[in-house]
Amino acid sequence: MKKNEILNKVLNPTKNPESFFLLAGPCAIEGEQIAFDIAGKIDEITTKLGIPFVFKGSYRKANRTSLTSFTGIGDEKALNILSKVSSEYNIPVITDIHESYEAAMAAKYVDILQIPAFLFRQTDLLVAAAKTNKIVNIKKGQFASASAMKFAMQKVFDSGNDKVLLTERGNMFGYGDLIVDYRNIAEMKKFDVPVVMDITHSLQQPNQNSGVTGGKPELIEVIAKAAIAVGADGIFVETHPDPMKAKSDASNMLKLDMLEPLLEKLLKIKQIS
Repeated sequence: MKKNEILNKVLNPTKNPESFFLLAGPCAIEGEQIAFDIAGKIDEITTKLGIPFVFKGSYRKANRTSLTSFTGIGDEKALNILSKVSSEYNIPVITDIHESYEAAMAAKYVDILQIPAFLFRQTDLLVAAAKTNKIVNIKKGQFASASAMKFAMQKVFDSGNDKVLLTERGNMFGYGDLIVDYRNIAEMKKFDVPVVMDITHSLQQPNQNSGVTGGKPELIEVIAKAAIAVGADGIFVETHPDPMKAKSDASNMLKLDMLEPLLEKLLKIKQIS
């Protein structure tokens, strides 16, 4: 699949009824070689399986627990790597933005701008993203109901952009853990936009006493299977060849060599659901 065909299927998932789309890659861009290694492997797998693939990588991590946590290799350097990956494999790329001024800057390099869950109510950020005319993926706040997402979505629509994805990523109940309520997927699908399940972030255990976010990667398959079964149009998975050596979100990423068997199982569920 070529880049424009993939983007069309992301925005119109009913045109690909026997599959789902995949947003996947490392949590953060750590360097050019590893980004190419990860993108190349996922592209190989998804091409074989017929799954539309968007490469994900944060060019900068702004929401770290500690000042000593890895935040990035430099904005322009990381964004250039994302652009190179897109050109090399003819695939779309997605990255997070955290402040309004970042929207126009990042839009020069990527195809989809992602609004982090904690920032989904930030009007100026949503409007700035909308005005780039890129696809805008809005993550549901960990503290929000699915019904609240219609207002975030409407801010983008009212700013002249109807290309919106909504992403479920769990709700916070108590301290340091997240619970996935699959009713949220059904509720957001009523808004007539594609709905994504962020699998790996839903398994985070943030704000640990160590100052490093924990996670439960052993439950990735459980969360993914349930999401496809209840009708998610796409899945979001952070993956790395050696997650424990990753510079961000090491505790909840999927080991890269486990991705293909997972996707094969999910396709079977999709085809009978």
